[in-house]
Amino acid sequence: MNPTINNSPNNQTGDMFDRREFFSRLTVMVGGAAAVVLLRLPELPNADAQITAADDARLHTEHITYPVEGGEMRAYLARPKGEGKYPGVIVIHENRGLNAHIEDVTRRMALEGFLAVAPDALSPYGGTPEDLEQVRALFQKIDYTKTVKNFVAAVKYLQTNPLSTGKVGCTGFCWGGGMTNQVVVNSPDLLAAVPYYGRQPEAADVPKIKASLLLHYAGNDERINQGIAAFEKALKEAKIEYQLFMYEGANHAFNNDTNPSRYNKEAAELAWGRTIAFFKEKLKS
Repeated sequence: MNPTINNSPNNQTGDMFDRREFFSRLTVMVGGAAAVVLLRLPELPNADAQITAADDARLHTEHITYPVEGGEMRAYLARPKGEGKYPGVIVIHENRGLNAHIEDVTRRMALEGFLAVAPDALSPYGGTPEDLEQVRALFQKIDYTKTVKNFVAAVKYLQTNPLSTGKVGCTGFCWGGGMTNQVVVNSPDLLAAVPYYGRQPEAADVPKIKASLLLHYAGNDERINQGIAAFEKALKEAKIEYQLFMYEGANHAFNNDTNPSRYNKEAAELAWGRTIAFFKEKLKS
């Protein structure tokens, strides 16, 4: 599919500050050079942009651990306040680790009525550090096979959580999109998955998939998009339920509102609306 992005869905952003407009006006006011310098700042892992505040009164949030092979995994958990059980959704971070942006995305998911958990891939090293250079160095050290198992364990954690209905989905962004695809092929208990511009699994692993898929890709993402044709072919041959959306004109990481050079508000809102509708259909019905 290759839809035109012209019908942004209803979203929970309220009067969110339009960062792209800000930088456009900044260029006019102070000149392009100054704006370019500032554009680099949000690459920091804990940029301040938030859509859902950390202390939102509608939510209960906490940092937790869950058991994995040989130890524990750190994670950020968010859920609606009050009694009740909720479907679970795993939120998997980019290669910047579990930072403020991903915690914000996790809260957004919780506000939609989900028990949302964002594991930290760098848990074996004490968790995601503040310094981005340290984060990059640690990502070079991680054991990818073990890391996949650690994220797959989050499915079982949410399935058995007393606040969960037992139905679990997974979403992730960039590196986390690729990891979402690995959770999909390694967890038969997963019901729904939404990888954003993620590296595709091996075609030989596709028949293992039991979950329904919603795939988001950016039009200007040549490296990742090279794998789409083989992935689609394998999905069709294995008769896996999936939807694929291509957001023309959008860059890799278009959902990250802390990165003005990549963020595409229209594409992000459209993809998010589709994501929430998909999870509600697959996990709440």
